[in-house]
Amino acid sequence: MKVAIIHYWLFHMRGGEKVVESLCRLFPQADIFTHVYDPAGVSDTIRAHRVTTTFIARLPFARSRYKSYLPLMPHALEALDLSGYDLVLSSESGPAKGIIPPPGATHVCYCHSPMRYLWDQYHLYRQGAGRLTRTLMPLLAHGLRKWDALNSMRVDEFVANSHHVARRIAKYYRRQATVVAPPVDVTAFSPCRDDEVGDYYLCAGELVAYKRPDIAVDAFTRMGRRLLVIGGGEEAARLAKRAGPTVEFLGKVPFDTLRHHFARCRGLIFPGEEDFGIIPVEVMASGRPVIAFGVGGALDTVADGRTGLLFHDQSVEGLIDAVERFEHEIEPHLDPAALVAHAARFGEDAFIDGMSAVLAGHGIAVPGHEGRAAAAAPRMPRPGGPPVRPAIPLRAAGQPHG
Repeated sequence: MKVAIIHYWLFHMRGGEKVVESLCRLFPQADIFTHVYDPAGVSDTIRAHRVTTTFIARLPFARSRYKSYLPLMPHALEALDLSGYDLVLSSESGPAKGIIPPPGATHVCYCHSPMRYLWDQYHLYRQGAGRLTRTLMPLLAHGLRKWDALNSMRVDEFVANSHHVARRIAKYYRRQATVVAPPVDVTAFSPCRDDEVGDYYLCAGELVAYKRPDIAVDAFTRMGRRLLVIGGGEEAARLAKRAGPTVEFLGKVPFDTLRHHFARCRGLIFPGEEDFGIIPVEVMASGRPVIAFGVGGALDTVADGRTGLLFHDQSVEGLIDAVERFEHEIEPHLDPAALVAHAARFGEDAFIDGMSAVLAGHGIAVPGHEGRAAAAAPRMPRPGGPPVRPAIPLRAAGQPHG
């Protein structure tokens, strides 16, 4: 079976690239197609595959300014010749699913998110853009949205990384999605002894506005409690200036330092909205709890009252109240082993099982995973959460309403 994996661009090993890496393990014979590619930035597993780039890679400054070529990416994707491929797996949060699959091929799209800068976060991205981009976005976005919605019909099945993303797929593409959590390397993390846990909380990740690190910095400055902030980004300098003496910025740190603090913090503060959110799972795999804003992917990963606490007022006051409730009601009863067991549900084996089950539904057996796929649940349940809205059929041209 000839398999093609499509990914928007390959420069780093972040969440989307970890999905590509797992798909490469699932299909060692697969070829990879992407807009731009830096072999030095990806894993040995990805480098072992044949990688074909679109014409975007040959344009000036493509490696540093590739996002500027977004208006050309639909043409670049449709120019790819996938003749002879039996299975197409697209990994999407930028333009990737817009390839033209062969008539007899199955196209499964693993969607990390519909393109944020075209859909739900369009106005946020435009407000933070430079003057030229702010001027051009309204002129280009309308056509790109039409193309994005239209090419969703080229997908045989959507797989979402969370129920939050599945609902957005239903909203913007009118398609139902199966939920399969992305692979998290939970085996890379482990708890420390109880007497090694520190007196500080942790805020980790890229420091950008939509993740709302400002809420964590302001709340812990006001409370006078210790907070370590790990990560770089456009907000780092501004936040450091407004932080009080109990808030410490470590910047980007080596992986061993990250693991050390994941296992020794009192808890992770996660005040933003994420499509899935890998860091909370990694912290729980380290035996530590999560205090998260109760929206988005956190609803799938954090068990409220058992592995942490979900708060619903995204403000400094709301976070302060959540920390105080956590310390009085939840922290005394936490069991690190239970947190580790909960995080194990999001390991690579669960991802492989979920994707194998999706493919089995299309008559595609993954060698070595047939039994596991049959036993895997087709959906990742979220206790107490609302169901994913079913697909809304598109009305054929000329067909009357009713």
